[in-house]
Amino acid sequence: MSLDPIFTNGRLVLADRILNGSLSVSDGHIAAIDPGRSAATGAIDLDGDLLIPGVIDLHTDNLERQVQPRPNARWPSRSAMIAHDAQCAAAGVTTVFDSFCVGDLGFEEDRKRTLVDGVRDMDALAGADLLKSDHLLHLRCELPAFNMEAQFDPYAEHPRLRLVSVMDHSPGVGQWGDVSQYRAILKRDGLTETEIDLRLDQHAAVRARWRGPNKRIVLDRMRGRAITIASHDDRTEEEIAENFADGIGISEFPVSMAAARAARACGMEIIAGAPNIVRGGSHSGNVAAADMLRASVVDAFASDYVPASLIEAAFMAVEIAEIALPQAIALITDRPARMAGLSGRGRIEVGLAADLVQVRVHDGMPIVRAVWRRGIRIA
Repeated sequence: MSLDPIFTNGRLVLADRILNGSLSVSDGHIAAIDPGRSAATGAIDLDGDLLIPGVIDLHTDNLERQVQPRPNARWPSRSAMIAHDAQCAAAGVTTVFDSFCVGDLGFEEDRKRTLVDGVRDMDALAGADLLKSDHLLHLRCELPAFNMEAQFDPYAEHPRLRLVSVMDHSPGVGQWGDVSQYRAILKRDGLTETEIDLRLDQHAAVRARWRGPNKRIVLDRMRGRAITIASHDDRTEEEIAENFADGIGISEFPVSMAAARAARACGMEIIAGAPNIVRGGSHSGNVAAADMLRASVVDAFASDYVPASLIEAAFMAVEIAEIALPQAIALITDRPARMAGLSGRGRIEVGLAADLVQVRVHDGMPIVRAVWRRGIRIA
């Protein structure tokens, strides 16, 4: 196949409309967009399907699911990265922000190994041009962790680093705002009430000691650099106010409507989980992303843990929020690109990267039929 393909007989989802037309590629970029059919020999017939920009996923933990497919069954790291990459490409995700946890609170101690092995594999495979999608680095910094700085330092200057988020998974905060849920989990693990009380006191002491200094470390290291900073799992208006005052411009996965509305009020952008849309609600009992959509407090979706959720969530958003398809597709393409400062991708527009996804809607379900990155087919 030519490295400069021409697409015809498609419905091109542009920024402001859907165009029945053709698109040509030159040197990995969109060279021309024209109404109607192309007469060029060898043009790829899209058979009336939609052609959307390649999806940009700002946050995915999907690699962790490949590394640990079953409890106590750790998969070889490089094999896991290849499987993760293939799943992203098949889902139409042409730009992947691999989200690695930095710092340990004792919940999942193998995450440091996932970080070290995963970044090493990403570098090696991308350097050999063996990854289908474009992989970038998202460091998720666990602020109360005593070892956050030590784990953060080796990657703070990494050339693929484009996004840093600050998070706090202490009991009573954010996603674990309901301490009774945390207590119930520990009780199922066999801990007594006295032991649970001791564990909670330990978490509180660790948080008081490390959260503030670690946050300053992250903000100081990123200051003046073209790297996006987000907060993660915001629950309260006070958390939003603090983060905004610290110069953080994105609230990622707010867990309450109050936090989402507060973020919108102060001008922060908001990322919601696409699985929350597809499943019809949060898997952990937090605010429904559909309600956030209806309240106009969502700027982008991220896959969190299911890459295939992104395109499906965007199509569902058309009905949920009563918006046009181009506006819905922008939630997974143009808006994430702008958030991350990726000006050369995210839209079907002359001069931008030819990252493209052919989608057919069958019985209301969007199905990815083919994917191209820089004009080269990857799925």
